[in-house]
Amino acid sequence: MKKYDYLIVGAGLFGSVFAHEALKKGKKCLVIDKRNHTAGNIYTEKQEGINVHKYGAHIFHTSDKEVWDYVNQFAEFNGYINCPVARYKDELYNLPFNMNTFSKMWGIRTPAEAKAIIEKQKAEAGIDEPKNLEEQALKLVGKDIYEKLVKGYTEKQWGRRATELPAFIIKRLPVRFIYDNNYFNDRYQGIPIGGYTAICDKLLEGTEVRLNTDYFDSKDEFDSLASKIIFTGMIDQYYGYCFGELEYRSLRFETEVLDEENYQGNAVVNYTEYEVPFTRIIEHKHFEGAKSDKTIITREYPATWKKGDEPYYAVNNEKNNALYNKYAELAAKENKVVFGGRLGMYKYFDMDDTIASALELVKKELG
Repeated sequence: MKKYDYLIVGAGLFGSVFAHEALKKGKKCLVIDKRNHTAGNIYTEKQEGINVHKYGAHIFHTSDKEVWDYVNQFAEFNGYINCPVARYKDELYNLPFNMNTFSKMWGIRTPAEAKAIIEKQKAEAGIDEPKNLEEQALKLVGKDIYEKLVKGYTEKQWGRRATELPAFIIKRLPVRFIYDNNYFNDRYQGIPIGGYTAICDKLLEGTEVRLNTDYFDSKDEFDSLASKIIFTGMIDQYYGYCFGELEYRSLRFETEVLDEENYQGNAVVNYTEYEVPFTRIIEHKHFEGAKSDKTIITREYPATWKKGDEPYYAVNNEKNNALYNKYAELAAKENKVVFGGRLGMYKYFDMDDTIASALELVKKELG
């Protein structure tokens, strides 16, 4: 007899949801994580009375009522609406692209004026079949929006010039001809009061959790402990990179405590010019309206991923998707291991997608 029904590798949101539901079904789980904390990349840590998002800004948003009701069992959410600001040189613009953006950029007031300028610039670009991301963006929104708000930011994110990136990365760029700075279209939005870590800790109540524990240090031993494994790490690492390494993008964070109450007046300010090496500055206190004489900011730097670095985003281009499909074929033949989460499934997941995907696996595994 195995000691556990499930070994769950990764104490992030996916693993925590699965562990919680498995416990309710009478299953015994062991959750392990190589980091020294639960909650994966949504981990928040209190400093100076402020919940700091240690791995970048996380704003919960969904239109899925089932997911919203589910997560509200574990936290009360505030009414935070994400309204980022973009800084290009010394100019400030509202995001997403809306009438506030266009009014500032062109000194116009009406949707008709904004549409006319965008259509004129699209026509001047004269692009029918975009060959790269730059041409695709010019075809979608014209020169001004592209050069000030898309080009530099995107090049920093991907670590390549826009002319070297495939067109399909931006199938569309949402343009709103209304004065609305709400970044997301989802019905339900907010930040959990008290931070995200508390959600995962509640999900993991009653389940054995071992931190500072790397699965690959004692893989055979861990495999022998449980009847089944839920693996939320990198699928290519699990298979020893036998077909080669999948590409990821990584991030580097520089966090500072400042002796002032309010640094930038907004939770998120994007820096869209290429010459500024970071993509954005996050001022954490604005997510929950924390009262503190100090403030904490984080500069976010995109980075090329190499083995040993923390992987944040899958690079879902044709080459990597074809490589992932080879690993997925191996995974489909497994009887004991199930892969989940953004690294196990090599795709970008928002938090609501992660919860929905974990609950789907629960139904499949536990009925």
